[in-house]
Amino acid sequence: MDVKEYIIVESDKLFCQYGFKSVTMDDIAKHLGMSKKTIYSHFADKNELVNIVIEQRLNSNKELINETINISQNAVHEIFIALTNMKVQLSGINPSLFYDLQKYHPQAWLFFKNFREKYLYTTIHDNLKRGIVEGYFRKDIKADILTQMRLEQMDLIFSNSTSYTNGKYGIAHVMAELTEHFLYGICTLRGHKLINKYKEIIEEE
Repeated sequence: MDVKEYIIVESDKLFCQYGFKSVTMDDIAKHLGMSKKTIYSHFADKNELVNIVIEQRLNSNKELINETINISQNAVHEIFIALTNMKVQLSGINPSLFYDLQKYHPQAWLFFKNFREKYLYTTIHDNLKRGIVEGYFRKDIKADILTQMRLEQMDLIFSNSTSYTNGKYGIAHVMAELTEHFLYGICTLRGHKLINKYKEIIEEE
């Protein structure tokens, strides 16, 4: 790993733990054990560093989603794998992260919005269509409406997760609970059996 990539990786860890606003370039330099001059030789400012961190995270998420789709046995399984991945990704993330991103780093927020509105929309919509064809999701659901609802549900969690029981649960826990509720609402009886099957597997693990 070269110096630039090392700065990106370690800065990402700090941002996830403390949020974007709280972490300064001084904090990053101290954490890395290097001078700010070295950091500025690779990045014009903190904003550029944040942009690159977000861009790389989104690209990694795309690869992970594609892999999930390819290895999943069916549409329900796809959601459970995605949820497991999401728990790992969201574990320990500072709830202020997404608020900070939107307020202080407009370019990076635009990257996230484009990812949400194009890639995530298509992924969720395709999953719903897949589930209908496989007979695990109800034929009468309106995929376009539910896709938009699901995206807005995610927005609510990311932007205001602490509103759920006064911050008693983390983002990953809230997401898991709402995803399970969402699944039970769209599944057929065959789909319900799969939900119970995958839940049992997770509990055993």
